[in-house]
Amino acid sequence: MRNAYKWVVLGLLSCAFFFHQADRALFGLLTIPIQQELGLTDVQIGWINTVLSWTLAFMALIAGPIGDRLSRKWLITCSLLFWSLMTVMMGLVGDWTILGFTIPAFLVVMFFRSIATGGGESFYGPSSMALLAAHHKETRSIALSVHQAALYIGLMTSGVLTAWALGVLGTWRHVFMVFGGAGFALGVVFIFALRDKTTPMEGASVARRSALDGFRYFFRTPSAWCAMAGFIAIVFVNNAYLFWAPKFMAMKFGTSVGVAGTQTMLWHHLFAFLAIMAGGVITDRFVRRMPRFRLGFQIAALLAGAPCLMMIGFAPGAMAMVVMTAAYGVARGCFEVNTHASLFDVIPPQYRSTSVGVFTVFAFFVGGLSGVLMGALSQHYGVRGFEIGFALMGASYVIGALLMAISFFVTFHKDRITE
Repeated sequence: MRNAYKWVVLGLLSCAFFFHQADRALFGLLTIPIQQELGLTDVQIGWINTVLSWTLAFMALIAGPIGDRLSRKWLITCSLLFWSLMTVMMGLVGDWTILGFTIPAFLVVMFFRSIATGGGESFYGPSSMALLAAHHKETRSIALSVHQAALYIGLMTSGVLTAWALGVLGTWRHVFMVFGGAGFALGVVFIFALRDKTTPMEGASVARRSALDGFRYFFRTPSAWCAMAGFIAIVFVNNAYLFWAPKFMAMKFGTSVGVAGTQTMLWHHLFAFLAIMAGGVITDRFVRRMPRFRLGFQIAALLAGAPCLMMIGFAPGAMAMVVMTAAYGVARGCFEVNTHASLFDVIPPQYRSTSVGVFTVFAFFVGGLSGVLMGALSQHYGVRGFEIGFALMGASYVIGALLMAISFFVTFHKDRITE
């Protein structure tokens, strides 16, 4: 039964990650009606998305070390409850008057969407990845790939669910309330169903290590820096795609909000989902014989995804764009199946939550810039600005691949951890 419970943990965390990503996608899918009602500009929308990423980055400095020292069950559960409540609050945003002072809708949205929701979500990643790694050893890549697949299912279905919910509920405000309420209900289940697990290596060292030890270990490990470079490229692109792809398709090809959201989210994330499920099995099979296989798999994925991103921007028709989003999804899935597993190859168990936090700090701080960059390009150049933006996204993939190659050829054999 103890071995069976590790799959229960995987199921629970996968459900939480579904809401984590579906809630994240809502804002991008509903950008047009939100802008129409609240009068927000593209640059303001870009800043809302960028501040969300920066909040995730800043809070990870706290969430990572805490996840290595306190109960991961309660960090994950409280995170889920809080961000779900803040998603509900998004349904109430607008120009607010408090104590005689009027707060513009832009600042209200930024608080609930970027700061409050982002702050809550930041505590989920470090603790959930470390908890999964503690429960799964021989099945780690498979477990992490299934968990990551929940991200794709959330994003893949978010366009369809949002279009349906918008038609049934009648307003974007009610969509936020329903999604947030469902996530909150799942958080209540976590209170009773989720359990912690501490590895012997962790339990023996918690009392005697400093909260700064995890940071020191990460920054002294060159392969961890290289793995982070690839992750930064992934987040930089994902952030821009998630928030702007639906609007880009609607503007360039004249489709409705519902159709653009469905086409840009469904096919991209469906093929990413298929890639990540296959990638987990493939990686666990080959990495035992070839420890660097994981790294090589990720580098190849980045190099394959770069031209797909450029062609998304310059696609001559809606169907061509959808095909390229699917191809980009395959590349993304092949990389993300090993995002945290490649980090854990060079970081010992007692420092993994902290290391995921460091990953998040840099990736979401730099990656957050793509939101405001794409917004500024769109506001100044229209559709052409989006095309330029996607070309820049492809270039970032190439840079990430080159930096990860340093680990593959130079540092990995020295930094690798054997459990």
